[in-house]
Amino acid sequence: MRLPSLAALAPAARRRLTPRRVGVRLTLLYGALFVVSGAVLLAITYLLVARSPVSGVLVGDAGSAPLPAPGGGIRVDEGLPGAHAPSVPGDVTAQLREQATRQRRADLRQLLVQSGTALALMLAVSAVLGRLIAGRVLRPLRAMTGSIQRISVRNIHERLAVEGPADELKVLADTVDGLLGRLETALDAHRRFVANAAHELRTPLTLEHALLEESLIDGEATTESFRANFERLLAISEQQARLLESLLTLAGSQRGLDHREPLDLALVAEWVLHAARPEIERRNLRADSAIGPAATVGDPTLVQSLVTHLVDNAVRHNAPGGKVEIATRTRGGRAVVAVANTGPPVPPERVDLLFEPFQRLGRTAGGGHGLGLAIVHAIATAHEAAISARARTGGGLAVEVAFPSGVAQLDKGAGLH
Repeated sequence: MRLPSLAALAPAARRRLTPRRVGVRLTLLYGALFVVSGAVLLAITYLLVARSPVSGVLVGDAGSAPLPAPGGGIRVDEGLPGAHAPSVPGDVTAQLREQATRQRRADLRQLLVQSGTALALMLAVSAVLGRLIAGRVLRPLRAMTGSIQRISVRNIHERLAVEGPADELKVLADTVDGLLGRLETALDAHRRFVANAAHELRTPLTLEHALLEESLIDGEATTESFRANFERLLAISEQQARLLESLLTLAGSQRGLDHREPLDLALVAEWVLHAARPEIERRNLRADSAIGPAATVGDPTLVQSLVTHLVDNAVRHNAPGGKVEIATRTRGGRAVVAVANTGPPVPPERVDLLFEPFQRLGRTAGGGHGLGLAIVHAIATAHEAAISARARTGGGLAVEVAFPSGVAQLDKGAGLH
């Protein structure tokens, strides 16, 4: 059996020995800092005292007794007339110096013992003070944590609303409030989306049920009536398929980009305009194009879907004999695609609402589900593109999407399927 190495056991042991509570870790940190700083201060004091010069001894005559000086030496009354330094025999001088050295060592030893005792006492005091300071520091965090834990789907409108100076805790609380605000907005949008999607799916299901029930209870039904009901059921089924495809496209574009490659909006616009030409002619519309190079980087399938929905929206919500305009160009370092159309007047205050799912001017206008511009907005957001829209004077809508400029253009036809 192979035993694990010490290097492999060290991280696990370190994790087990590390306290899991922040308060305990802060207490240990404060206590350790105090002990280290106190030990350094005592060491400096000890070194300064140990390195201070030893007071000297002044000696006089052999018959005179030495007088102790304030510093531990022999005092000489130099101010008296005729005073002179008394001479002291050599052995007495050596004894005095040895006595001074022993006294100095004893003083240093006493200083070290007393300093260690004081440091040990202050260690206990620092632990208590560290615990109090840690509790004081973590008190606002505990309050914010309790408030966040109480917030749920039912009361997501509540906020921390921390007051005080603009310190790190205030910035953290404001950041959490901003996150809660974005979550509330996203949750409200999700609720509206689910409700609208359920309504859109329930309507054709109800109609399908009515047609099937009519076919079953009609005792005089003929082959022609069955065929007519089946044709209507087939049309409803195709409508549901288009709705589900739009929902999947919307969900996929909101998830973000999994693939990026260089592409040219000019090639995308030409392909989409060519595909929409039969529908444009069927509705007796005129298509004006101003296609110029517009290189960018993104998901070719999603970008093609964006341009397709812009053109489809311009064609569906148009007036007989109206016009569809599409243009691509590079402006200010960004690749721009713009689509405009004539049609019924659009209230300026409702322009932004048209980019929400299932929002449209009329419930049956153009036969759409109100998801086209929502998909456009989601794809533009996934590509970090700026989108703008305005109601045109006389009716119609003009939409412009500005993508970040790409570093290269695709060869003609690349990325289009």
